[in-house]
Amino acid sequence: MYNLLMAEAATSNSTGSLITLIIMYVVIFGALYFIMIRPQKKQQKKIGEMLSALEVGDSVLTSSGFYGVVIDITDDTVIVEFGNNKNCRIPMQKSAIIECEKPESGSAN
Repeated sequence: MYNLLMAEAATSNSTGSLITLIIMYVVIFGALYFIMIRPQKKQQKKIGEMLSALEVGDSVLTSSGFYGVVIDITDDTVIVEFGNNKNCRIPMQKSAIIECEKPESGSAN
């Protein structure tokens, strides 16, 4: 009788620790999702929207730190003009653009 009660207690104890272990894994995965994965996806979505709205004439900042103006756009590349020298035009991937500023349409008097 005593052995039967001990075996039953051991079985219920291991089931309880298995449930606790599963709950801990779920909590840890949920925390990692909200701390790491979700913000990264939001940032990627924001950059994708910015690149899809990119137009000729926009001022851009590249990942290498250069400011320029977009003069041509294809599917995955852009041609950016740097500085006041009109001969400095460099083709680059769209993914190299990290900021975009639209030109002001109206002039102030």
